[in-house]
Amino acid sequence: MDTLEFEPQVLAGRGVSFSLPCPQGPVECMVTIKALQDCFWLEPNADDIRILRAFRNGYGRIRAIAERKVLAHPATHLELTTADFARR
Repeated sequence: MDTLEFEPQVLAGRGVSFSLPCPQGPVECMVTIKALQDCFWLEPNADDIRILRAFRNGYGRIRAIAERKVLAHPATHLELTTADFARR
């Protein structure tokens, strides 16, 4: 199981922010609430505890997508949306 090297934070009404460790320095990331609802079974109007639970349950996939996106387009900030998790 992947471990979290940071403490994710719920950004009210927006998503969950987290830091992705990278060789060139940490990348500040956010996965949107909509992405958690569409791809990680988060129910509408969930409280922060449920939002963080959905994030932690999907962290392996969330981190993998974030890592691929940073490799393709290096950045210091990254936002993950439903489109990032769509099967291609």
